[in-house]
Amino acid sequence: MVSHVDTVVVGAGHAGLAVSRLLTGAGRDHVVLDRGRVAESWRSERWDSLRLLAPSWMCRLPGWRYDGPDQDGYLSAAELVRHLEAYAAAAPVETGRDVRSVDAADDGYRVVTDGRTWVARHVVIATGPTGRPAVPAGLAGLDPAITVLSPLEYRRPDALPPGGVLVVGASSSGVQIAEELALAGRRVVLAAGTHARMPRRYRGVDAYWWLERAGRFARTIDSMPDHAAARREPSFQLVGRSAGAGRTADLDLRTLQSVGVEVVGRFHEAYGHRIHVASAEELAATVASADARLHRFLDTADRHLHEAAACGRLDEWPAAPDGPADRPGPVPIGRTREVVDLRADGIATVIVATGYRPSHPWLQVPVTSPDGSIRQVRGVTPAPGLYVVGQRFQHRRDAASIDGARYSARDVVTHLCADDARGLGSALAEMEEAG
Repeated sequence: MVSHVDTVVVGAGHAGLAVSRLLTGAGRDHVVLDRGRVAESWRSERWDSLRLLAPSWMCRLPGWRYDGPDQDGYLSAAELVRHLEAYAAAAPVETGRDVRSVDAADDGYRVVTDGRTWVARHVVIATGPTGRPAVPAGLAGLDPAITVLSPLEYRRPDALPPGGVLVVGASSSGVQIAEELALAGRRVVLAAGTHARMPRRYRGVDAYWWLERAGRFARTIDSMPDHAAARREPSFQLVGRSAGAGRTADLDLRTLQSVGVEVVGRFHEAYGHRIHVASAEELAATVASADARLHRFLDTADRHLHEAAACGRLDEWPAAPDGPADRPGPVPIGRTREVVDLRADGIATVIVATGYRPSHPWLQVPVTSPDGSIRQVRGVTPAPGLYVVGQRFQHRRDAASIDGARYSARDVVTHLCADDARGLGSALAEMEEAG
């Protein structure tokens, strides 16, 4: 069966739904296709205890925002799914449509799924930034008896094989999983490479408020000296929780050490059951670099506070601006081993939390780079009528986040509707409703 439509949106996650809302406002005929259900990745590719890193007040999409009672809380994946289901209620979503190929056709594109084909003038790829897990090449020599998982496959501690766990990677996913496993009584070793440390709150205000107020999320790729490096930036060492019940809101290498996690250097290579990692000196340098970046940002926050006080704008602040400058203490790095013997340590599982690589094997249009990413400027690809949203640092730094999707969607729909001034105006008005 072949259907004709103006626009096909591939992916019914937050980015695809944001595009759909703007297309609806512009009066554009379109369909949103997803291999599973609405927000499928939040249902089936997240561990059970995960909560968003951003506070709920930052869950803003075109024509929609979180309006629940706990604006400063952190939504669970299940709560976010319910909100996105409500957001998608009026969207033309077709679930269970696994896209097999997207290729050029006369005056547009042909989108083939496992049960139907669409011919469209425009296609918007909104499948998100995760793609396929990035597995270090050195892991190829690992003993095949060891279970290897990515964060997309991890669910909870009791679903793992008995024994200890080696977590490779010290960004948000790695540190959250390592802490959960340690608190569940597992022996945990964390191999820490480059990471970004950030306190959950500073001077009484959530870190994300500081990041937004300081303009960090709004920085564009054009302002970065190395575009590829910017798109590989590690996520912040944060967890979506408030302090309480005897637990700190912060999560970093120091708090992990306090719950029994052994921190070693960056993963180098596996030889059977022996894992070679970086030296204590290299680990100390990595930690020092992360701390230096942290304190530079907190210096920026302090300057912002002083400038606001000097200009009499403190009434705009959500919390008392004279709170203590409670900066995190240093991470203690003593002697660490350079070889982890999984067999001797009783470690049966390795969780590889080292990020993701773009992957679009079904995209038959020549717009991908050698690394698999889609070549684009503000979501507009070299192929006329083909767009992408939700990629890492697509234009703004927050492009892959829920909150940042509204800007990426606006860029794409603005370009798509450029030949229709009335439709474009309606789409942008819809955007303004979300603040």
